[in-house]
Amino acid sequence: MNIDITKLKNSIVSSIPIDSKMDFSKDDITRADMIDLKDVKVTGNINRNSLDDYYAELHVEGKMVLPCALTLKPFDYPFNINIDAIFSEDAQEMSKKIKKCENTIDILPIVWENILMEIPMRVVSPEANLEKIAGDGWKLVTEDSEDVNPELAKLKDLLK
Repeated sequence: MNIDITKLKNSIVSSIPIDSKMDFSKDDITRADMIDLKDVKVTGNINRNSLDDYYAELHVEGKMVLPCALTLKPFDYPFNINIDAIFSEDAQEMSKKIKKCENTIDILPIVWENILMEIPMRVVSPEANLEKIAGDGWKLVTEDSEDVNPELAKLKDLLK
């Protein structure tokens, strides 16, 4: 998403508002272990300070479609991210992270990097239920379980 900063560079305006939807490539989404990325909306402003640095205040919201950890069925996981970034005209990090032409800044890499940091390690859908809680030689043990080893049950009487 290229933002034209010509008016900001020439001090015609003090801020450039951003309000748009973003799309990401299917390859990037699948490499990030997501099924899909929907309704990604970016709002905010880009300002310029007296040191010729550009300051971006962005809010990103949308839905990640992730596989449920128990059922592997797709599950919508909403996210909201606030991004505060400073871009310096002569900084090397700006040229690495952002494609910058003479009068434009591409904020897509920064938005994508922040979305990647919001991916949870594990997501369980509220509709997921534990269908199989016992099997051949195994069973699901929870904190509520009252099953006590009979050998250890005798020790309980010693403490009385």
